[in-house]
Amino acid sequence: MRRAVFFLFIVLILVPAALAAQSFPVTEHTLANGLKVIIIEDHKSPLATFQIWYKVGSRNEPEGKKGISHLLEHMMFKGTKKYGPKEFTNIIQRNGGMDNAFTTKDYTTYYQNMSSDRLHLSVELESDRMKNLLFDPKELNSERNVVLEERRQRYENDPQALLYEDVMSTAFMAHSYRDPVIGWPSTLASITREDMFDYYSTYYSPSNAFIVVAGDVDPSKVTTMINEKFENIPAAVKRPRLSVAEEPQQEGPKRIYLRKEAELPYVVMAFHAPSFPHPDSFALDVLSVILSGGKSARFYQSLVLTQAVAVDEFASYNGLYRDPFLFIIGGTASKGVTAETLVDALWAEIKKVSSEPVAEAELQKAKNQIEASFIFAQDSNYSKALYAGMFERLGSWRLSEKYLEGIRKVTAADLQAVTRKYLVEDNSTTGILVPLKKAEQ
Repeated sequence: MRRAVFFLFIVLILVPAALAAQSFPVTEHTLANGLKVIIIEDHKSPLATFQIWYKVGSRNEPEGKKGISHLLEHMMFKGTKKYGPKEFTNIIQRNGGMDNAFTTKDYTTYYQNMSSDRLHLSVELESDRMKNLLFDPKELNSERNVVLEERRQRYENDPQALLYEDVMSTAFMAHSYRDPVIGWPSTLASITREDMFDYYSTYYSPSNAFIVVAGDVDPSKVTTMINEKFENIPAAVKRPRLSVAEEPQQEGPKRIYLRKEAELPYVVMAFHAPSFPHPDSFALDVLSVILSGGKSARFYQSLVLTQAVAVDEFASYNGLYRDPFLFIIGGTASKGVTAETLVDALWAEIKKVSSEPVAEAELQKAKNQIEASFIFAQDSNYSKALYAGMFERLGSWRLSEKYLEGIRKVTAADLQAVTRKYLVEDNSTTGILVPLKKAEQ
């Protein structure tokens, strides 16, 4: 789970027992239409966050319409019969709050952070756009162009991001994780207003959503507010598509090359790996920190400082996916160093872990880093709700209680076992950025 965009990374902090044991009262209930509500009380300041999670992301998109989840996220700010374009955000900001949204492969989330006595605004506005979105054709065309420009800036003009996208598309043969959340230019161009409305009507339903509220709130009052605004919204008539193609086992190494204008070679290596709460997910999480948990970790010490074959490095494992995802490593080669040299150096570090048990002190330090990151990242109302939502998407917010338990039990033998099982050549997809000069490009 380390290095997910929402995780605050804190280095070398031992977690006090009192802090590790802290908890906040949580209540939950489910409306008759299937909408689940989770309320987390924290009265240390008069603030609150309201988050509504729709259990749909790029994972669920039909062929030919990739990017529709993210485009729909944009359209959710473009008005209903009651509130015109930009009014949602303007109302929240006029009341001292802020709002935003994000789309992932597994879910789409909308949130507002504000004074707790303004929480009724979120309830009113979110209930309205759950059922009354307009889909003005002019707004749809405008937002489509915004997303296409966003794609150009984030991927097509960024060689490293483009290589990552290519590695995803190569590592996954059947599963829809192969497609980028932002979509492809051709599929974005093909999405019609009718496509959008059908997708919205199917997935933006109380029975396919849940709400998380965290902060200085009275659960009974919040429950009453939500019931009044959401209980009359009917569940979708059309059932959401719940299953996706299962990814077959990879049985041989894959390698791709991207030739783009760049200064230095860049390497991304991906390995298929299980997701939380699979028993191996805890050791994989610890392994990512052992390899790249700051400047004292193995990759930095060996590849950057000692061998000087890389100017930066990374190891990333995010276990909070609905389906098995990837363990990813890589880095940028130093000037004058080839990508192949960096690839060999990465493999050498992996083989060290598989052949030599990690020292107890190094193992415990990695566990401390993960525990500190996990706990301190939940310091705000927003992040408490965020964590609850991510675990709820996997089955229940209560799964978070198992996470640190699993991390604490990881042994050096476990690290060797997962390295030998998953970080092997036949399970690898290697992407190499071959830098071109401007004239060559």
